[in-house]
Amino acid sequence: MQNHKGVSVDSANRFPRVTTCDGRLLTSVLAIFLFTTLSVGVARQTYSQNSLTTKLRLARTSPLDLELGGDLANLPPHSTRYLSREDLLLLPQIDFTVTNDANFTAPTQITGIRLEELTRQLAANPNFALTIAICNDQYRANYPRAYITAHHPVLVLKINGQPPSGWPKDAEGPNLDMGPYMISHPSFTPSFKILSHNDEPQIPWGVLRIEFADEAAVFSAIAPRGPQARELQVQAGYRIAQQNCFHCHNMGEAGGQKAGHPWLVLSAWATASPDFFAGYIHNPKDKDPRSAMPAFPEYDTATLRALVAYFQTFTTREKP
Repeated sequence: MQNHKGVSVDSANRFPRVTTCDGRLLTSVLAIFLFTTLSVGVARQTYSQNSLTTKLRLARTSPLDLELGGDLANLPPHSTRYLSREDLLLLPQIDFTVTNDANFTAPTQITGIRLEELTRQLAANPNFALTIAICNDQYRANYPRAYITAHHPVLVLKINGQPPSGWPKDAEGPNLDMGPYMISHPSFTPSFKILSHNDEPQIPWGVLRIEFADEAAVFSAIAPRGPQARELQVQAGYRIAQQNCFHCHNMGEAGGQKAGHPWLVLSAWATASPDFFAGYIHNPKDKDPRSAMPAFPEYDTATLRALVAYFQTFTTREKP
């Protein structure tokens, strides 16, 4: 049958068949066109992926190179490679004005690459990867798949159209450079709340390296231990510690090393003096005026107790 435009339509599958004046069907032509279009699209996607991985270098050639490591696609585990800023600028960019990023004192124009795109193209197992941003002071920001899906973080390449040499200094006070890379978000709305801990924006600056690792394996390193491990209070502390304490404190090779106090040291403190430990989290300078740790005055008693209970699971208590 024909529709009102004179195009022949197969009544069984509604596939249009255009008929010429001499009655010949152009179905084969249409099929060739569709095949060619799809093939070109697949080829472009494959070229995009291959062109990025083939640009990875074995050595750093500039201070602005982005270091990449961990489980990289088509490379042995724990490999390290480098990607130049020029190659990053060739990737699809996103532009937005950020108004709620604590690193900036005014609305700021951001240009960058979505972390999910870097993870998709570079991680060995994108669907299971934890994306980790490592800074020049050994601070680590962790981006689980759920966080990336909820918040779409962006690796910043330009601020107000400027390269890192033209970026503002850090807003925390020491007047440090925030390059060569940092991470921001087009917008951020907390996606969860545990006791008095709200989901926090992960917005590190001074980023030197992006690492990909198995998310379950990384977080299993700090999973609570012992008979209290499944208690709700302990699990709440575990979730908070994943997003908070893991920035600066490490368990072996996992986690940040900015603080210089490993996980088991925190556990020993929480076990030996739980009140002091809770008070230190709440207001570090009240316990040690030289402390560089940020305060968490918003943490209520239940939240502090959850953290204490969680860290205590790593220390075996002596029987009375």
